[in-house]
Amino acid sequence: MRTHTAERSALLAAMVAIGLVVLVSNIAVGYPINDWLTWGAFTYPVAFLVTDLSNRILGAAAARRVVYAGFAVGVLLSLYFADPRIAAASGGAFLVAQLLDVWIFNKLRQGTWWRAPLVSSLVASAVDTAIFFSAAFAMTGLPWVTWAMGDYAAKLAMAAILLVPFRVLVGLLPAEWREAPSQTA
Repeated sequence: MRTHTAERSALLAAMVAIGLVVLVSNIAVGYPINDWLTWGAFTYPVAFLVTDLSNRILGAAAARRVVYAGFAVGVLLSLYFADPRIAAASGGAFLVAQLLDVWIFNKLRQGTWWRAPLVSSLVASAVDTAIFFSAAFAMTGLPWVTWAMGDYAAKLAMAAILLVPFRVLVGLLPAEWREAPSQTA
């Protein structure tokens, strides 16, 4: 049985998780692997997993609250632990991309189980990558265009890989938690 306390606990856990993912990703993006990738390409897609699980379990309205909390916590912590330009670029890209992810996921939620998390993550990742890399690294002399291309390629792979934990985690939930009550986006 879904209780108000259990829903609030799930919402709080998602908010903390997404804030930590943003912080770790904003630090990791400062460590290039090569001219095509940074470590952030492998940590940031977990934010889409958290958002999509929140959307599936708690609904679009709760998923948006998770995004807003992740934005606030992620940006505030990143201003302290990461470069301010990275924090600002990340905040803007995160907010736009994650809200887009919530909207797309919610529109596709009734289809095949994998379609909503995969399509929403792929489209929102493209938007996130374009906004973030241009805002964070344009005119710095760093190879940001190739980083953006490599980053998006890694996000595509991670979106496919993260379908497994999405399916497993949703499958572990009691039946009444597997789908949020229908809501408007």
